[in-house]
Amino acid sequence: MSISSALSVCLWYDGNAEEAARLYTSLIPNSEITSISPMMVTFTLDGVPFQALNGGPQFKPTEAASIVISTKDQEETDRLWSALTADGGSEGRCAWLKDRFGVSWQIVPQILPQLLGAADRQAADRTLQAMLKMTKIDIKALESAFNAS
Repeated sequence: MSISSALSVCLWYDGNAEEAARLYTSLIPNSEITSISPMMVTFTLDGVPFQALNGGPQFKPTEAASIVISTKDQEETDRLWSALTADGGSEGRCAWLKDRFGVSWQIVPQILPQLLGAADRQAADRTLQAMLKMTKIDIKALESAFNAS
């Protein structure tokens, strides 16, 4: 796969960039590692170019930047959530998590922005209130909140 963009995301790791890139590319379809060197791993996630820098312990990942994945259904949401929180990852609130490398992710079902942006503002607000109580997003619970009267 050739990368046609002049832009990419660079993530900083403390010596485990290749391990991270291998995990991420194993989870996301249409992804691959494109090069590996001692200092840098380049890869794509669903065609989006990334660089993983073995930069050392000076800088740690922060929630100020996250990778967002739009999932098609609960099964995909559950699969990615479980894989990314495994082996030392941690759950956050409202679709956020940290993987075992400290990188923040948002696992967002495609229906969530649709429900939140609905013309029925009361239904959208009920959905928002339900989401604010969640860690991993539960699509059925969101739909129930949206459809409640």
